[in-house]
Amino acid sequence: MFRIKRLHTFVLESFLPVFLMTFMISNFILVMQLLWRHIDHIVGKGIEIGVFLEFYWYSALSLVPMSLPLAVLLASLMTFGNFGERLELLSMKAAGISLYHIMKPLTVLMIAISIGAFYFQDKAMPVVQVKLMSLLSSFKQKSPELSIPEGAFYSDIAGVTIYVKHKDTENNLLKDLMIYDFSEGYDNTAVTLAKSGKLQFTTDKKNLVFTLYDGEGFSNFNNQPSTGTSIPYRRETFKRKALVMDFDGNFNRVDESNFSSLHFSKNTKELSHIIDSVGSLLDSLALKNEKDYVQTRYMGRQQEREHQLITPDSILKLTSTKPQLPKVDSLLKTQDRDQMLRTANRARAKASDIRSDLEYKQIMVANETYQFRRSSIEFHRKFTLSFACLIFFFIGAPLGAIIRKGGLGMPAVVSVFLFIIYYMIDITGYKFARDGVWNPVLGGWISSAAMLPLGLFLTYKAVNDSAIMNADGYRLFFKTWMNPKWVYSRLLKRNITN
Repeated sequence: MFRIKRLHTFVLESFLPVFLMTFMISNFILVMQLLWRHIDHIVGKGIEIGVFLEFYWYSALSLVPMSLPLAVLLASLMTFGNFGERLELLSMKAAGISLYHIMKPLTVLMIAISIGAFYFQDKAMPVVQVKLMSLLSSFKQKSPELSIPEGAFYSDIAGVTIYVKHKDTENNLLKDLMIYDFSEGYDNTAVTLAKSGKLQFTTDKKNLVFTLYDGEGFSNFNNQPSTGTSIPYRRETFKRKALVMDFDGNFNRVDESNFSSLHFSKNTKELSHIIDSVGSLLDSLALKNEKDYVQTRYMGRQQEREHQLITPDSILKLTSTKPQLPKVDSLLKTQDRDQMLRTANRARAKASDIRSDLEYKQIMVANETYQFRRSSIEFHRKFTLSFACLIFFFIGAPLGAIIRKGGLGMPAVVSVFLFIIYYMIDITGYKFARDGVWNPVLGGWISSAAMLPLGLFLTYKAVNDSAIMNADGYRLFFKTWMNPKWVYSRLLKRNITN
């Protein structure tokens, strides 16, 4: 029976403050990285402080799957590094307490954290991701003049596409721009070119005013009746022109239901249902396509071979008939040139129909396959966070006994190095599984599988007090082999004995 002892409370009191500190630091750094990535959509748009704090809160929650394993690794490494540096680990071992018993209360704590991490991933993360994506989409739609990129087409304004070659931020001007207005349809596209322009909202922020300087515009009148083949058009030049566009510049939150059908908004139960239904759909599509094209289109008629009754008489009848090769040349001789052309045209049209149908079905199957892969990856990632917390604990605790250094120096360097390796493997597996190169199971679990042997090896060696865990031995080994005099004497002694 597990009983709380003074040793357990001492280890927990040493670990928990370090864990909370490292978790907050890791989460804060990752949130700052996320904010920097979306800085163009946030800064300078007049977003209220309450909305920004809401975005920060959901960003911090969405980054828990990254910051939690890193905090576990860093905290366990720092805790046992402090034990070793203050000789507390040596004192506990001298009292007959093995490293296994020292790690026992933290192992129970890690199991509890892993269970909580799974429920967080399954229940809270879908809601957090939907709200975060809703806020990001709302930021992108507010004040579009600050979001128009240089040297790229911008089409976030409905019915309008804008191209800006250069932005003068000092004078708040857009240089060498093109505006394509599709509000009257693609056949009646109006094109406006200008050397410079300024984009601003009206006072009620219901319309967007584009003030253009030194330009010209083109538009046709295709919607008007014309007797000739040419389409009348209009061309104008201007020194100054104002274009008014319908655009609500107030902060309007994007409806969260727009993201409710995406894979990250589902829990494990919903993902499992999607995986089963899409898998069954893909199997039925494969059977249907095979039956359709092999039996109906290729053979030219429907053949229900699976329903034909095979009897001894039918087998004797088939074996008694001699197979004959069809004489294709005889078919050509019975047709004149016009009939041959009509036959060839019908065959060409049928082949074109089959090709179009195949391309459509290929796109449909590809979309369903992509949804299947994304749902499968998301399903397995619900579990990998919990497993990663356990693995990083069994890496950090014995590794701290090796380093025997506390603080944020050496433990932080080692932790970040190991976490970068884990993150690179995880991202590689995710992208390969998403693109169909790897199986979703392999892509989701390869990062944990890569770190598991290291955790088991270090834990086994640490619990058994192996010499491999003696850091002084490693220092002496490298210090000795880096000494040229010692290496030269060893080589000279070996030559003399030979």
